[in-house]
Amino acid sequence: MTRIALDPFVRDLDGESAALRAAGPLAEVELPGGVHVYAVTRHAEARALLTDSRVVKDINVWNAWRRGEIPMDWPLIGLANPGRSMLTVDGADHRRLRTLVAQALTVKRVERLRAGIEALTNASLEKLAALPAGEPVDLKAEFAYPLPMNVISELMGVDAADHPRLKELFEKFFSTQTPPEEVPQMMADLGTLFTKIVDGKRANPGDDLTSALIAASENGDHLTDEEIVNTLQLIIAAGHETTISLIVNVVEALQTHPEQRKKVLNGEIPWDGVIEETLRWNTPTSHVLIRFATEDIEVGDTILPKGEGLIISFGALGRDEEQYGPTAGEFDATRTPNRHIAFGHGPHVCPGAALSRLEAGIALPALYERFPELDLAVPASDLRNKPIVTQNDLHELPVKLGCPFGGDA
Repeated sequence: MTRIALDPFVRDLDGESAALRAAGPLAEVELPGGVHVYAVTRHAEARALLTDSRVVKDINVWNAWRRGEIPMDWPLIGLANPGRSMLTVDGADHRRLRTLVAQALTVKRVERLRAGIEALTNASLEKLAALPAGEPVDLKAEFAYPLPMNVISELMGVDAADHPRLKELFEKFFSTQTPPEEVPQMMADLGTLFTKIVDGKRANPGDDLTSALIAASENGDHLTDEEIVNTLQLIIAAGHETTISLIVNVVEALQTHPEQRKKVLNGEIPWDGVIEETLRWNTPTSHVLIRFATEDIEVGDTILPKGEGLIISFGALGRDEEQYGPTAGEFDATRTPNRHIAFGHGPHVCPGAALSRLEAGIALPALYERFPELDLAVPASDLRNKPIVTQNDLHELPVKLGCPFGGDA
């Protein structure tokens, strides 16, 4: 089996995903830093592995970890070993840690956030409308980033004053280009910041999920301080990164498919179709780290060996022709059925999926209603991904907003 090295600069994610699929349902890959793991690249096999009890989150199962081959200054250490939370445990411990978060993020409860999301969206649109007319705008920085960060921060009780520091630290946390000598300090700084937030909520609880986690720990649910801090960090990280990329990727998809864009704006194609197709075709999450095999597992005609690491390559399996047919590589917002698994599958499926969909479903129609002439300010071929192997994340999305609806020509 030929080993495929994932490009730390993410210069051609589509080409890399195609190479992974061509290698078969299970591919040997090299992560940045020379770490060797396996990747599942096909839809059916991914669904099976994501519900297989022989594939676990316990890093102590990993051969390379037990042999001491994974250094603490590895740029991806925070994703492979982020500390004890619902992300890193299975079975009863996973259910215990996930229950409160899942209850807070049910579709019904998330729907109650609609009015607040609409207000934040309208405020962001007002700021866009106040920018100098005709000048390019980085839509990612000015619109796609603030909305999810503000929503998830409000849900978790994180003060807006902490946003700049969070942005700085998460940039380093996700990047494959963070210098190794800076990794331990970055991880320590994240821990310090989230511990400060938890301590503040313990002293002054509010109507937020962090306060609820603290109250649960004090009422017999046995959440440790470490679990609360790590759960907060996990939800903040996942709760804004995925939605930022989803909003950006939808805009890019519509601007590069003008016929479908026209039908969407005319109401011929529903927005949820656009969102679901973007989740499949240009998924916000390219690779998810990391699971471990407790025994040899057959995957197609190959074996995932006992003790080896497994990543889920969503960028590859989202265009699997065995699942989506010969048009898998095409963007088609009318595609039905569209049974992608961009938010995962099985016990560890993303609990924030409904929230992400709601945010995108409010923000995108409002954006195009306010700026129907919005267009890319650079050719799509000039858009570049950030050096993040886990996220499908552009550096920026320069656009020209055009005349706002109802504004002067």
